[in-house]
Amino acid sequence: MRILGLDLGLKRIGVAVSDPTGTIAGPLPTVTRRASKRPPVAKLVAIGEEHHVEAVVVGLPLDPSGSESEWTAEVRRIGDEVGRRLSVPTHYIDERFTSARAERAIRSLGLPKSKREDKGRIDAASAILILQAWLDQRS
Repeated sequence: MRILGLDLGLKRIGVAVSDPTGTIAGPLPTVTRRASKRPPVAKLVAIGEEHHVEAVVVGLPLDPSGSESEWTAEVRRIGDEVGRRLSVPTHYIDERFTSARAERAIRSLGLPKSKREDKGRIDAASAILILQAWLDQRS
């Protein structure tokens, strides 16, 4: 059972997919969003179709107190649309502090500075953390 994980941002979307058993999350290439354009829902759907996913997990950007914002509503709208077009359920998981954890994980790899600071790499790591948390929570 493959699951698609998404970390939606204003400039980039981190993407991850689980292994066929739905146990381990791995990275996929980060999707770039173009300024003042619609979100690349069709691209995300194509990725989901390519990997034959059976569900979508989206990181939900809550504020530090756990409240939702306008951005949270937009993330839900995009996540629901991706799931609807793929005809699979969409699940949401709190993503607070995921980016900071992803940055620490990337730094700990000992990569050269240019690779450590690659925002796409951090977004992909965030998507992995989001998806892995959901997979672990489920089992």
